Amino acid sequence: MIRGATTAYALAVSKLSTAAKRLLLGRPFRSDTLGHTLLPKRIALPVFASDAMSSVAYAPEEIFLVLSVAGISAYAFSPWIGLAVAVVMAVVVASYRQNVRAYPSGGGDYEVATVNLGPNAGLTVASALMVDYVLTVAVSISAAASNIGSALPFVAEHKVLFAVAAIALLTAINLRGVRESGSAFAIPTYAFVVGMVAMLGWGLIRTYVLGEDLRAESASFELVAEDSHLYGVALAFLVARAFSSGCAALTGVEAISNGVPAFRKPKARNAATTLLMLGTVAIVFLMGIIVLAQKIGVVYAHDPAAQLAGAPEGYQQKTLIAQIAETVFDGFPAGFFFITVATALILVFAANTAFNGFPVLGSVLAQDRYLPRQLHTRGDRLAFSNGILFLSGAAIALVVVFGAEVTKLIQLYIVGVFVSFVLSQTGMIRHWTRHLEGERDPVARRRMKRSRMINGTGLAMTAVVLIIVLITKFVMGAWIAIAAMAAIFVLMRSIRRHYDSVAAELEAQEWDGVLPSRTHSIVLVSKLHMPTRRALAYARATRPDTLEAITVNVDEPDTRALVREWERSDIAVPLKVIESPYREITKPVLEYVRRVRRDSPRDVVTVFIPEYVVGHWWEQVLHNQSALRLKSRLLFQPGVMVTSVPWQLNSSEHTRPTDPRNLPGATRRGVGTDDK
Repeated sequence: MIRGATTAYALAVSKLSTAAKRLLLGRPFRSDTLGHTLLPKRIALPVFASDAMSSVAYAPEEIFLVLSVAGISAYAFSPWIGLAVAVVMAVVVASYRQNVRAYPSGGGDYEVATVNLGPNAGLTVASALMVDYVLTVAVSISAAASNIGSALPFVAEHKVLFAVAAIALLTAINLRGVRESGSAFAIPTYAFVVGMVAMLGWGLIRTYVLGEDLRAESASFELVAEDSHLYGVALAFLVARAFSSGCAALTGVEAISNGVPAFRKPKARNAATTLLMLGTVAIVFLMGIIVLAQKIGVVYAHDPAAQLAGAPEGYQQKTLIAQIAETVFDGFPAGFFFITVATALILVFAANTAFNGFPVLGSVLAQDRYLPRQLHTRGDRLAFSNGILFLSGAAIALVVVFGAEVTKLIQLYIVGVFVSFVLSQTGMIRHWTRHLEGERDPVARRRMKRSRMINGTGLAMTAVVLIIVLITKFVMGAWIAIAAMAAIFVLMRSIRRHYDSVAAELEAQEWDGVLPSRTHSIVLVSKLHMPTRRALAYARATRPDTLEAITVNVDEPDTRALVREWERSDIAVPLKVIESPYREITKPVLEYVRRVRRDSPRDVVTVFIPEYVVGHWWEQVLHNQSALRLKSRLLFQPGVMVTSVPWQLNSSEHTRPTDPRNLPGATRRGVGTDDK
């Protein structure tokens, strides 16, 4: 069926959008060039590990922020909390190195849970990861806005606008393809690493080796505790809450297990090596920032106006890293601005981890029929474009709703990732146990037992963290993430049921090979003009058993004039007039077609509808509206075929091909190309 009339407006918009698409995304890639887009480790590190590395820009900050409730004395717990987070991260990284070796296909936690624990566990992991990927983008971009706002007050005043623009920019870069986005992010990521090494190294040398008494700008402020009398269970709860906030540093570790197919061969080994590099860098930065911040006396408050006594009027609190950089590089403003810009960039690009993990996961889920099939296919640049666009839209919505506030968004964060951690490690334990039952090689058995022990330790630690996160963050916003995961879980189950029911419906019906007994063709007529004559000619060319023309009587004088003109013409096809007392067109035609079907159930009814092809967008409003409504209703009628017969108006001439060899019938007229 020819769908709708082609308008010049639509063509112009199509050409403009195609040109803009090519300008932003570049030329399309052939499917057989997919191998050239695979990533070496030096590019894979910024692509997949930027999230976990950049988490050190806000995870220590959140630890200090939570502890500030109990006053400056509570900061004494920060190194121990940081150490606990570092231990958990080391165990999780070691555990995921086992995952990528055992399941290098790219399903990651979803595949591990599905294969070893069943489809419901797999869907739970998938829904948790999808929520967490969206939050990764929202939190990272919001944190970037806060860091840039420390140097540029304009950004601090317009954080939401900055965050939306940054997400749009990331979307465009990722739509260009995985390899190109990795190359674009490599320089800022490595600049951040170099800047952090320089800042932490020089700061620790000045304080611990040279013995300088470095003091942050906030060190002279008095921190007014919201509750300075926290003891026993209350204090333990506060420390646990600070620990759960600090565990945001672990987000992004799982992305590498989902992105193994994007690595160059040997994929599993390269992914495991990248994981090791990621864990090492993140742990060093996390502990370095916490130790140095405490050493120089950084004071970081949830409500600076109320909690920072002695602060000047209108004081704008800088981020933790900005305060450290300003103190370490005192007298060297370029160092401060370099750290601020590099941190902001790595936070923006940290969202790239989600932009690579979410579309791959969506593709795997779509292949398993849990998500729409459009998410399974790659776009022009061999990236999963639909998944990228979906992630971008969801992240922008979160940023707008929560005002790009990291503290608000962080409460929703990490619940999903620790749900996936727990189920993934449980699945890996079952994986190794199952393989041990059939393995007889002593060397292989020792290796499997060692891997099972690592995954068992990972399960124990991540389960404890998940419990702490749920207890300390549930009422503060984590329930929203849990509700979203439940909704996505139900939605994916519903999509799978639909696809399964359609497949069962199609398989249950066997094609008997019996042809329709007769074909009954109907041409719709409004006037006796050239489009009608073309539709009649085309209908006759299909050689139907019965051919008739029908018109709906909505205006008595016009209908009488049409009948007289029809009788005077040389058209041999009979014209039937269908009465319409209420001046409707669609309903009388539908009733007539149904009557034909009832009289001859084994006949196929074909309805031919003449339509104009117009050249301007406003002409589409003036033509074809009745035809479009009628087609949309006829398509639901069983045993009815609908065919549009186009008639090109003069206004559409500029949209036609100008090369005579491309016109219909060119070869028959002898003007086609030699190879046609």
